Amino acid sequence: MIDLYFWTTDNGYKARQAIEETGLTYAIKPVNLREKAQFDPEFLKISPGHKIPAIVDTDGPGGRTVTLFESGAVLKYLAEKAGGGLYPDDPKLRPQVDQWFFFGTSTFTPLAQQFGHFTHRSPEKVPAAQAHYDGVLRDLLSIFDRHLADNEYFAGSYSIADISSYPDVHIHGVGDIGLGEYPNLKRWHDAIEARPAVQ
Repeated sequence: MIDLYFWTTDNGYKARQAIEETGLTYAIKPVNLREKAQFDPEFLKISPGHKIPAIVDTDGPGGRTVTLFESGAVLKYLAEKAGGGLYPDDPKLRPQVDQWFFFGTSTFTPLAQQFGHFTHRSPEKVPAAQAHYDGVLRDLLSIFDRHLADNEYFAGSYSIADISSYPDVHIHGVGDIGLGEYPNLKRWHDAIEARPAVQ
């Protein structure tokens, strides 16, 4: 059984989307960020960086319990545990998945979160920062759109590379900027949105 420590954020949805796609048995353990539950001493034993998502898998490799935090690490672990293609077994296919997976977790998501902070959450309006991150986010969406002009998904078949970016494209691309100028990205987004695991 896997316990998924979750809240309704972009990174939280990545982990939930991935675990739904794998079909692994899991239970949601809500971590209410509004109530600062991420600083609870018991949760800090699971996620020392006080962030969600995190998982505890009581049936890890060799039957050992695995405790894991960081959305990218969680996605990769779940995909490898389940098999089935979200992270390819073939080492010749992994580099393509890895580059878009790391781009999603290490470049796109942090910058999209800055866009979200200055657009929605900052108590002080900072027009220069808002304009900066608006431009950054549009550039990132353009990068995706150009790549997806010749690719159905980021790295061949649907994978954790797609899952790593989908929630922020959905939240900020669709919700804030719109995807009208990014038709290839919109096609990709809509195909993922229609998947049963995402629903």
